[in-house]
Amino acid sequence: VQLVESGGGLVQPGGSLRLSCTASGFTFSSAAMSWYRQASGKERELVAGITSAGGSTNYADSVKGRFTISRDNAKNTVYLQMNSLKPEDTAVYYCRARWAVVIRRYDSWGQGTQVTVSS
Repeated sequence: VQLVESGGGLVQPGGSLRLSCTASGFTFSSAAMSWYRQASGKERELVAGITSAGGSTNYADSVKGRFTISRDNAKNTVYLQMNSLKPEDTAVYYCRARWAVVIRRYDSWGQGTQVTVSS
């Protein structure tokens, strides 16, 4: 199982970035996917989540209206479009996959990608 995030970097306040997380080693279309972030000295927090078929999404209040989570099951990839970025969005962003096979549950994390919002 592997989750590889990409797309992070340095951006000015008000700018945009799109993060990608490409999965392998499991049936991506069966997994609920989510993005978390962890700022320096803070706990990891949920940013956004999307169901396996993409029919339902949820967002942290702090990013509603600015971030959009989506997925392409044909490409085994989940995205996080981040607009109107603020300095407080600076963090390491992690991709998470959760799925079940019969009665066994699985949970996997990516290695993270750094997002820095600064002028």
